[in-house]
Amino acid sequence: MNIDLTTINERIPDFTSHDEARKWFKEELKDQFLLRSIDEIEGKRVYYYHLIKDFDMYQEYMESLSSSVKHEITSMKPFESYTTVEISEDGGVSFSI
Repeated sequence: MNIDLTTINERIPDFTSHDEARKWFKEELKDQFLLRSIDEIEGKRVYYYHLIKDFDMYQEYMESLSSSVKHEITSMKPFESYTTVEISEDGGVSFSI
């Protein structure tokens, strides 16, 4: 699936909760939308997801991070394989296009 972040950004409705936003992204992106971590900022939970643009490169990159074998990153491709999406508990969404 080719992901056009500009189109996704234009189509995002206003959400009132994290669950509502997560459901919308999962319906739109299926397995290309993965929860990576949760944090609390100024008393509000923030959920960090990876929106995967190049699954093979992303998988290779994630495997290299968890490997005990040292890997050298020689290009920007691993970082370009995904975009981080932040969703706050009140449904606010932020990501870079």
